[in-house]
Amino acid sequence: MMEYKGYFAKVEFDYEAKIFHGEVINLRDVITFEGETVKELIQAFHDSVDDYLEFCTERGEDPEKPYSGKFVVRVEPELHKSIAIEARKRGKSLNSLVSEALSKAIKATTKQRHSL
Repeated sequence: MMEYKGYFAKVEFDYEAKIFHGEVINLRDVITFEGETVKELIQAFHDSVDDYLEFCTERGEDPEKPYSGKFVVRVEPELHKSIAIEARKRGKSLNSLVSEALSKAIKATTKQRHSL
């Protein structure tokens, strides 16, 4: 995973073409880049993000923010009920309880991945 100015990219290697290619994954807009070496790939990624930001400025538009902090999660009604009751028991909002649970899950997953 690569990161530059808050934008994250996924990179793959095309064995037949002998080239790395990547795509920014935290935008609806499409930003791609490629390089034959790691150094070229990193520079192409930085250049592509910078070009995107410059393009937005030229058009007088705000660049798409990678994350707004809001998303909708659909769950079964019984799970929704259980989460809401648990939040009330703990004196927390539904958002706070879910946010804490997601944060713990991601930290545990990240910790487990790094220990392998």
